[in-house]
Amino acid sequence: MSSVTGTPSAIGLDRLCVIGVGLIGGSLARALKAAGACAEIVGCGRSVESLRRACDLGVIDRYHQEPAAAAAGADLVVVAVPLGAMRSIFSHLRPAVEAGTVITDAGSAKGSVVADARAAFGQVPPNFVPGHPIAGTERSGVEASFPELFRGRKVILTPLAETDYRATARVSAMWQATGAEVVEMGVAHHDQVLAATSHLPHLLAYSLVDTLAKLDDRAEIFRFAAGGFRDFSRIASSEPSMWRDICLANREPLLATLAEFNRDLGRLATALEQGDGGTLLAVFRHAKNARDNLYRG
Repeated sequence: MSSVTGTPSAIGLDRLCVIGVGLIGGSLARALKAAGACAEIVGCGRSVESLRRACDLGVIDRYHQEPAAAAAGADLVVVAVPLGAMRSIFSHLRPAVEAGTVITDAGSAKGSVVADARAAFGQVPPNFVPGHPIAGTERSGVEASFPELFRGRKVILTPLAETDYRATARVSAMWQATGAEVVEMGVAHHDQVLAATSHLPHLLAYSLVDTLAKLDDRAEIFRFAAGGFRDFSRIASSEPSMWRDICLANREPLLATLAEFNRDLGRLATALEQGDGGTLLAVFRHAKNARDNLYRG
């Protein structure tokens, strides 16, 4: 993994196309407008109502529902749609994107995105830079977008051997203009890291809330839920179909991480059954130290 530095003012975008003007795409558009980093932003999406709302809010300047029309003449195209829609969008872009147009995405699993790009374009285009902003909330839609979403957050780029370094530099400059810190890593490493730090926590949050919601006394359980439960379960309010796509797209790294977690959870269950307070205390202390060191300061 390596950090990427550059000059955000060197972004030089006359026209940006954002396909998927929701929380991520909308926040990117807002941030670039606030930074004065882009002359025109064209939106694209399935819902005319949402696109009109994005125009009314000043998030985008105009829109098209067809990806090819929206991307025409753009310097840079950002595909911020659910993972399940990536291949279709790439297929629509293939005959329309000009040779100098840079394409990037905001998908949470890079292996599947790269496979979709290769399938749609016939090969990974040199102007395609896979990317993933590590930012978000449990809310969705353009109304939930805000320009500070990426400030101080990390954006991971996973350029391939085929990727033109100039395309990577341009995408990096775009994200830096939002206040984000840009780092690079390999596709497989990204998917392993995100399986552990993002995808597994979401899977666990959904599972816990689902389990408790099926109990006979669920009303009492949720009524007396403390802050810890609210904090942990918050991400279970995220868009379900989006997280279904993410989990399936990154299923192999996620399954491996889940198997390791299940082994450790089984060890805790055994300790409880045997009244083994020493094991419980050792796990709790190790976890506390790790968490305290991770977020120290």
